[in-house]
Amino acid sequence: MSTLNLYESMSGLSAQMADAARANDWDRLSTLEHQVSGLREQMILQDPQEPSASLSETERRRKIELIKRMLADDREVRRHTDPWMDGVRQMLGGNVRGRAMRNAYAAMID
Repeated sequence: MSTLNLYESMSGLSAQMADAARANDWDRLSTLEHQVSGLREQMILQDPQEPSASLSETERRRKIELIKRMLADDREVRRHTDPWMDGVRQMLGGNVRGRAMRNAYAAMID
């Protein structure tokens, strides 16, 4: 698969990730992220064989367009996942503080 085709595939998956995030479909989002990761690994292995310098001006513009689109999709995903992650951090942090407080009071009672 050419580098440009990999970018095309990654961009399509990236758009699906944004849709999954909007729908709070975390399982689907995770599955799609793994697929993008696989394509990224493939690109890393392939890139030395097909440097960007070999792309035509039209292909370079398309590559830039795809990267910008993926960055916009990433912002959309983060818009939905960051608040959820903040809630998880607060919950876990509260559990840690609660456990520390219970341990401190238990030590005082003993």
